[in-house]
Amino acid sequence: MLDRSSIKTYIDPMNKISTDERIRVIASLVEGNSLRATTRMTGVHRTTVMKLLADLGKACSKYQDKVMRNLPCQHIQCDEIWSFCGMKEANVPKEKKGKPGYGDVWTWTAICADTKLVPCWFIGSRDAGAAYHFMHDLAPRMARNIQMTTDGHHAYLKAVQDAFHGQIDYAMLVKIYGESSEGEKRYSPAQCMGARKTVISGQPDHKHINTSIAERNNLTMRMQMRRFTRLTNAFSKKLENLEHAVALHFMHYNFCRIHASLRVTPAMEAGISDHVWSLEEIVNLLEG
Repeated sequence: MLDRSSIKTYIDPMNKISTDERIRVIASLVEGNSLRATTRMTGVHRTTVMKLLADLGKACSKYQDKVMRNLPCQHIQCDEIWSFCGMKEANVPKEKKGKPGYGDVWTWTAICADTKLVPCWFIGSRDAGAAYHFMHDLAPRMARNIQMTTDGHHAYLKAVQDAFHGQIDYAMLVKIYGESSEGEKRYSPAQCMGARKTVISGQPDHKHINTSIAERNNLTMRMQMRRFTRLTNAFSKKLENLEHAVALHFMHYNFCRIHASLRVTPAMEAGISDHVWSLEEIVNLLEG
């Protein structure tokens, strides 16, 4: 049974929480727990958890936007990961069709194959406009000409050429899929029968034309953010909350989490941090 003080913390959404309590909340969120699970584990009211996520998400987004500049990346892989907000696309009312924050939401990510750093991301639709914004955010963050690989999504073609002015070694990896069996069509992807490497511009090194690291990053996102886990009721109800959660996730991934293949964090490998960040340092971004 909770004691009286912990009950007060739980039921009072405006109760000011300590740094230690903030750290416990953030530790729960970045390990893939939902808002309600975090409330049960920490005793902090769900409204307070959401307020902390919103404030810290904005701070994490602002900090990463500032430091992710002049990056030494050489091989970039890009991909998009699906989620939905409020309701699935098939259930969106006619008057809300096409409005941001209802139905399908796509998170565009870029990851450096060498440092495993995620320099930027974009949350929106999966059309040419989203690709344009995503690529124009990525291009000025690079310190040198890079090699890039994407999947075969046509929206990338013009966006990449326009953002990098043709000064890029760019290739597409187009996967060829077979037919799915009847019982697996809904939740399982079709069997991949092969892949075709298509050079779009420059002279990309064929051994670096792949998207496996970007796809593995998608898995990390689904495991570490409850909002992306399929077949749950933990999906985002508001687009802004999804944006804050993604910003916090990548702050933790880039600066706090030691990558198994690197033995350091991606931020350290990329030279934008000289140590492994603690969760307290992330919380302290609120003071900035």
